[in-house]
Amino acid sequence: MRLCSVLSLLSGSLALALLLVALSTDNWIASVGPNHQAHSGLWHPDEDSVKDFIQATRVFTILAALAGLLSISCLILSITPSLRNSSFSYLASLIFCITAFAAVLCSTVGMAVYTGERWKESDQPQIQTTFAWSFYMGWISVLFFLFTGVLSLVMHWGAPRPSYETFSA
Repeated sequence: MRLCSVLSLLSGSLALALLLVALSTDNWIASVGPNHQAHSGLWHPDEDSVKDFIQATRVFTILAALAGLLSISCLILSITPSLRNSSFSYLASLIFCITAFAAVLCSTVGMAVYTGERWKESDQPQIQTTFAWSFYMGWISVLFFLFTGVLSLVMHWGAPRPSYETFSA
């Protein structure tokens, strides 16, 4: 169980770091034309012209980052030695499990919205548009959040269940 805790902490931390880097950088899409190169991300200087799908991607990736942060915090609480055999540890592992999958859901929705909308945008024949490294970091974070969620289930199922007396005391 200790290995599972360490792996889930590493996976969740890596997922959160990747998502935060992806969220804060402006290399989601790159365009190359005959006379220029450009790249853009989720944060534009002109906020009035931001498309709805970018707003949705922002919201869901920020929610995923918050859920990931809460998930990691609950994991740390659930594996703290002084709290390990208490009902609080069981509750923290349950919250860890729920928030890990909430992070998976939110990040998947955010990335899928962005991917779907960018994919169907019409390209101009002279400009080649491709997804860039920030975009791929966002998708890799989804995979790490999913791995963290699966590990959280394993940890929660393997955690000792508190008795009724533990909750009533």
